[in-house]
Amino acid sequence: MPRRFPDDPAPWQAFETTYLHKRPPWLVLRQQRFRLPTGGEIPEYWIWEYPPWINVVAVTPDDRLVMLRQYRPGIKDVHYEIPAGVVEPGEGLEAAARRELTEETGYGGGRWSVLTQLSANPALQDNITTAYLAEGVTQLGSACPEATEDLRVHLMPVSQVASLVDSGDMIQALHVAPLLRYLLRRR
Repeated sequence: MPRRFPDDPAPWQAFETTYLHKRPPWLVLRQQRFRLPTGGEIPEYWIWEYPPWINVVAVTPDDRLVMLRQYRPGIKDVHYEIPAGVVEPGEGLEAAARRELTEETGYGGGRWSVLTQLSANPALQDNITTAYLAEGVTQLGSACPEATEDLRVHLMPVSQVASLVDSGDMIQALHVAPLLRYLLRRR
């Protein structure tokens, strides 16, 4: 839970909601009308609804990160990423993170803890990404990505990760932020 301060703005009050498009889990768009604490109104505001997302900073016993490379059609390019995915209905956050790591990379096990929670865009999206730290992961078997995934697994020495971000070889903000937090904790 984030810290609250006495001078924080009050929440906006929604007084009308209309769904413009519903194709869960990726295309749910709602339009809302809001009344601000100041008395003003926002007649049209759009929010994308998404399920919770997870990602994993996975570190092997020999201090390497389990990384991925895959094509992303939105930016029409390939960059480094960390294992990530969507939480399925009824699935816990950590269970989803463990599942995604094993499916995408074949790695698993180790000691798990929450590293951070982030929002891709808190103004326009309603979901949170929970990033896990998985220390001491080992290869349990082969990766089994979904039919819609074409992934390449790379083991990257932790000492090289900062330069990976600095060079622009890793640009997914929800993946860069947990990695940088992990590197800061290691200092």
